[in-house]
Amino acid sequence: MRRLANVLVLIVAVGVLYGMQQTKPRFGELTAPIPVYGKMHDKVHTREFDATLDQVIFARQLDFTQYGEKKTLTTSGLWVIVTAQLAATTSSTSVAAATWLGPTGLKFTTSGRIGWAPGMPPHLLAPGLPKKVRFIFETTPDQMNGATLVLSGKIEPALDSEARISIDDIKTFNDGQPLVVDSYDPLRPLTGT
Repeated sequence: MRRLANVLVLIVAVGVLYGMQQTKPRFGELTAPIPVYGKMHDKVHTREFDATLDQVIFARQLDFTQYGEKKTLTTSGLWVIVTAQLAATTSSTSVAAATWLGPTGLKFTTSGRIGWAPGMPPHLLAPGLPKKVRFIFETTPDQMNGATLVLSGKIEPALDSEARISIDDIKTFNDGQPLVVDSYDPLRPLTGT
């Protein structure tokens, strides 16, 4: 009888340990970024910076003059041009990572095809000096409606907050499809602060 009780206690202990192992949070979950959610035109407060998403424009191609040379960039999908205002909260910081998160979970990082230009990332911020900035992505047409802009101070924002701003105020046609312009100049001056 005593052996049966010991075997039963051992089976229960193994079951409890297995259950604890399967339900504990994984390392990635423990060190994941802390999302701060917001909408377009609302100020989203993260630990290091505040972000206000002002405008989203979809374009078929980018036309601009850089270093005296006219350039046209095309893509197999669409260009997404996001204009936002960023401000450091308490100390100097930067916004180094931006991701266009589509409604199906596809992630698109900022396009590096334009090269360095004023208003493009990474964005260095100082407290009390808000800055108007631009992020440019290449995406597919099915990833426009219901997307989210994700902004972080670090490329790998472990154990830090990140802004997740829903794209909910874009110009659309009567059928609900977003308005797409034929051409956009990504180097045009940013107006405002």
